[in-house]
Amino acid sequence: MSKTKTEDFITADQEQQIITAIRNAEKATSGEIRIHIENHTSLDVLDRAKEIFYWLQMNNTTECNGVLIYVAVKDHRFAIFGDQGIHNAVTDNFWEITRDSILKQFKTGNFAQGLVDGILTIGEQLQHYFPKNANDSNELANDISKG
Repeated sequence: MSKTKTEDFITADQEQQIITAIRNAEKATSGEIRIHIENHTSLDVLDRAKEIFYWLQMNNTTECNGVLIYVAVKDHRFAIFGDQGIHNAVTDNFWEITRDSILKQFKTGNFAQGLVDGILTIGEQLQHYFPKNANDSNELANDISKG
């Protein structure tokens, strides 16, 4: 990642593209996807992702199926953290496949596309394990949180 400030990481138009990707990914699943972007963390990136996951109350979904993509811009690091329901359901390579889809774009500076690709990968997998049913509602905001 070559950008070093949160506000320079994605444009307003790109932010809307990412939010649209979240909405599209969630159309066929009860799973919930969020993005959190901040400039820096002094913690291990996965520990910080877990902290943000709970701060955003993503652990309060009915089926324990929330997934957070966390990005520390200045640190050039990101992590994906999912709730227990997802860990119990998905295959072992789910996290690696998702990470690789994001990383492929991040390496070329296409940060928004990396997030979109990650979101769509997550959504595709979640629809197999957590298909949407008639009683589902959007339990978490689709906006991008920033720190």
